[in-house]
Amino acid sequence: MSTPILLWLRRDLRLGDHPALTEACKAGGPVIPVFIRDGIVDGYGAAPKWRLGEGLAALDASFRDKGSRLILRSGNALETLQELIEETGAGAVYWTRLYDPDTRERDTDIKSALKEQDIDAQSFHGHLMFEPWTSETKTGGFYKVYTPFWKSNRDRDVDTPLPTPGSIPAPSSWPASETLADWQLGKAMDRGADVVARYANVGERAASSRLGSFIAHGVAGYDANRDLPWKSGTSNLSENLSLGEISPRTCWHAGMQAMQDGKAGAETFLKELVWREFAYHLMFHTPRITTGNWREEWDAFPWNTDERLAEVKAWKQGRTGIRFVDAGMREMYTTGRMHNRTRMIVASYLCKHLMTHWKVGMKWFEDCLIDWDPASNAMGWQWSAGSGPDATPYFRVFNPVTQLDKFDKDRRYVGTWLAEPYSKKASEALEYFDAIPRQWNMAPHDSYPEPIVTADKGRKRALGAYENRKF
Repeated sequence: MSTPILLWLRRDLRLGDHPALTEACKAGGPVIPVFIRDGIVDGYGAAPKWRLGEGLAALDASFRDKGSRLILRSGNALETLQELIEETGAGAVYWTRLYDPDTRERDTDIKSALKEQDIDAQSFHGHLMFEPWTSETKTGGFYKVYTPFWKSNRDRDVDTPLPTPGSIPAPSSWPASETLADWQLGKAMDRGADVVARYANVGERAASSRLGSFIAHGVAGYDANRDLPWKSGTSNLSENLSLGEISPRTCWHAGMQAMQDGKAGAETFLKELVWREFAYHLMFHTPRITTGNWREEWDAFPWNTDERLAEVKAWKQGRTGIRFVDAGMREMYTTGRMHNRTRMIVASYLCKHLMTHWKVGMKWFEDCLIDWDPASNAMGWQWSAGSGPDATPYFRVFNPVTQLDKFDKDRRYVGTWLAEPYSKKASEALEYFDAIPRQWNMAPHDSYPEPIVTADKGRKRALGAYENRKF
């Protein structure tokens, strides 16, 4: 092929193990990488949108190291691609498949429209290890429970990651590009962007380094350490996997090698990678998981949906008076991430102690997390609320006080992220006040609040509501 190929980048911001890029380079003609800021991108929350901008800047630098560059355009995705085809004479558009409902609908329409114009429109795997339609139960349906899903997929062959192309053929002239500065993807973050930036691990090279360090120093103790929020016991790769700065296949093969080397926590790490796959498997087969109760019998449950309530505002601001919850909410606002154990605690507290709909929490996480992922976020919240597949039972209500004693016995975690209760305040705890909106009117020397709902009272209220419903 001598005509250019448009490589439409989305959540695959890397050069290594990139099937669409590899095939485009093999075709022999020029490759024009492009990212389109369309309505789906504009709908991202504040932190994910800011983090996307950082990732795009890193990706452009990687392309330029190869003599290429990233073209930025904004507008309707189909119309923008058609304009670029007209400008460049491109005969093909390649991209990596995504699986959320809005993207699937958009991509299906685009592929159909381009093919009608005799444009070679191809989508490739790369965001997942296993395509959702390739995992079926013995009766032919999709998996609704994680454990059999894991058992079905753990021994499947995962293709070896593709190498980074040695060169990327460039066109004789480049189409015009918009600029990240003009896009202002971090505008909604306001002053919080400078704080969160200190904790972000941006780009393919940083992701690869993070994986290498985890495999070398962290995976052996992963089983024990991953539940301790004060300890750096996880891979922290969710941020990079979300935007495709590293591929799940690369992580899988690193984990498999670690398991073969006898590193104790490697299999648990592999299970977590498959948990991510399970979330996408469910989103593909039951797209309602992103917008409504997966278990429809929960539709009548009387959750609060009013985000203006004082209790909900206190939860968002880390002012519930429950230290484990507040530390987690402040960690998220300061770093853009939250430890997984803590995510379960803060979600349970909102949905069960405060009797507030999981959609409220899911939306707030979507605005605050730099590792936001549409499938994992939806499944995680519904798991915590009890309304999802393979969910925590409705009668299981995490006690945030006893959980703190179990997983943060010496209060290292809450001491890192809470300022008010302590005379000697950690620098991380103080950063929170540099990140939050000024109108929250919070200061590190404020009095720490009494619990808005105690652990015991919240549990009794939740169980009472559950017992009066039929599930």
